[in-house]
Amino acid sequence: MFTGIITDIGTVTELDKQGDLRARIATDYDTDGIDIGASIASDGVCLTVVAVGQGTWYEVQISAETVAVTNLDSWEVGKRVNLERPLCVGDELGGHIVSGHVDGIAEIIEMVDDGDSTRVTLRAPEELARFIAQKGSVALNGTSLTVNEVNGCEFNINLIPHTKEVTTWGDAAVGDRVNLEIDTMARYVARLSEVA
Repeated sequence: MFTGIITDIGTVTELDKQGDLRARIATDYDTDGIDIGASIASDGVCLTVVAVGQGTWYEVQISAETVAVTNLDSWEVGKRVNLERPLCVGDELGGHIVSGHVDGIAEIIEMVDDGDSTRVTLRAPEELARFIAQKGSVALNGTSLTVNEVNGCEFNINLIPHTKEVTTWGDAAVGDRVNLEIDTMARYVARLSEVA
């Protein structure tokens, strides 16, 4: 489990596309504290660590299924990636509960400066739009964000300067495909209403 609070920006330094995709990610995390088999959310995707370097990098193996349902198919060497280590018992829950299981891809369709912040409008897949609620939470590329408004399949969020500085959101542009994880509670509420 994660919180959607990004704690490092990694950089993809190597990609190997034999069978599954294998990626090496440079990080400021102390890799002496990363075990083989550990989970690290990378742009919101929970990935398993399969190798660790001397204090500077780790590698993950990404299945074809994960590549097909996320934006990881666009990863290239040099890409900056939002990283988060898993939540530990007793940690502060500063964002919301995030599983690292991406539900689909949203597309950035507009970015407008709004004071010091940036208002970003995204289009969600139709089958996921019903789970996105005004003032609810979503995880976008692993970042816990609050939804401002919803209009059909479109919704918008605001990025404050701090978020743009400590995540890859400072690199975002119209047309970007973004990993979308809907709020777990919204999913269960919708399921319960179907059964009732």
